[in-house]
Amino acid sequence: MLVLINLKTYPCDPIAVATAAREVDETTTARIAVAPQAAHLERVAETGVETWAQHVDPIEHGSNTGHALAETVSEAGAVGTLLNHSERRLRLADIDGSLEAARRADLETIVCANNPAQIGAAAALGPDAVAVEPPKLIGTGTPVSQADPDVVEDAVDAAAAAGEDVSVLCGAGISTGEDVVAARELGAEGVLLASGVAKADDPRAALEALVEPL
Repeated sequence: MLVLINLKTYPCDPIAVATAAREVDETTTARIAVAPQAAHLERVAETGVETWAQHVDPIEHGSNTGHALAETVSEAGAVGTLLNHSERRLRLADIDGSLEAARRADLETIVCANNPAQIGAAAALGPDAVAVEPPKLIGTGTPVSQADPDVVEDAVDAAAAAGEDVSVLCGAGISTGEDVVAARELGAEGVLLASGVAKADDPRAALEALVEPL
């Protein structure tokens, strides 16, 4: 079960969160990873935690000021990247281009989408995983696995129907161990979360509570 913590641009200490994640990862069968801001990638990777980028652009080496190059992200220590998060939307052609860039740099990929129909379209592009995240639930503390479990089950079916070997993750509102278990029971192979850990007074305790039921 992948537990990927997106630090967004929250005013947290990325090294402290990453260190806590690495320590908890050593005590559980869950796979814990952290997605920090681009400027923090290298320092977070140096903690030994599995490190993901929040985004890469559909570009190659060249004149691309202000963009995130997949090769640079990989060199900084990232092993994967999120794409098309609801806060960083891409057109379908750009998702495809970013996937190509990520493959070129040997980065694992998770494409986020709002609903099962979009999950099917994203899965057809052949990422390693897709994540269903209804925007209205992001940051609310109300998990989609409980608020609308049909969305998760339908997303799993849509990904399978795409004919690709694509895992499905569950995001939006995940904050407790019960949420993680509920996501797994609905067919998800991992969860995305942010504020539940990044904004916690004690990130390690929050993570321990998340993975304890697993």
